[in-house]
Amino acid sequence: MSISENLAAVKERIARAAARADRNPDEVTLVAVSKTFSAEHIREAYAAGVRHFGENRVQEWEEKFSQVADLDATWHLIGHLQSNKARRAAGLFHAIDSVDSLSLAQKLDRAFAECIADRNLSRAESKEGATHPLSRLPILIEVRLAPELTKSGVHADELPALAEAILALPHLDLRGLMTIPPLLNNPEDVRPYFRRLRELRDELAARLGCLLPVLSMGMSHDFEVAIEEGATQVRLGSAVFGERL
Repeated sequence: MSISENLAAVKERIARAAARADRNPDEVTLVAVSKTFSAEHIREAYAAGVRHFGENRVQEWEEKFSQVADLDATWHLIGHLQSNKARRAAGLFHAIDSVDSLSLAQKLDRAFAECIADRNLSRAESKEGATHPLSRLPILIEVRLAPELTKSGVHADELPALAEAILALPHLDLRGLMTIPPLLNNPEDVRPYFRRLRELRDELAARLGCLLPVLSMGMSHDFEVAIEEGATQVRLGSAVFGERL
């Protein structure tokens, strides 16, 4: 099947899952995970209507970005970000969906401030005089709900302190939470993880007294259950692009 055919099938599955939860499917943002796929694949998905794309690695995205920079799309970093790549990530992505420590958040905050300064200087020198449209970098906190030692993410009991500290950083915009649950054959076995993230988000929003509208959870094998549990953002790779080689 072509990407456009895959996308049509995905949208229908999103609509059915939303209906089961008495939700509007327009509340769910599809992030097409384009890691390992080419710039041509991204362009084909964009032509089919995709406007949000997710990449896992800064270096891979650096190699592709110049080939798709003309597209009016939102680029998400969804993979684990090493602190020493924070400056590069802040300049390449529109959103960082995998923040899992205060030290990383602080580096992103400083890096984005530098990006804004550089862009404003460049525009001033060219006499455009415009400011960067974003004064804060949208981020999600990645929460570790699975016991695997290899998973990144902050532990649930450390989440409130991290969120409070991030809210004090002037150049970051905390939008919500993200999680990567265990890869289980039966999507129903993953449902408790999605439900737990929603509960954590609701508790945190009440504690902080602010809106946290984004719940990024659900991938190609389990996104329908995630939507039923409140996902507002699903990250789909093979369901959109086909199986990776």
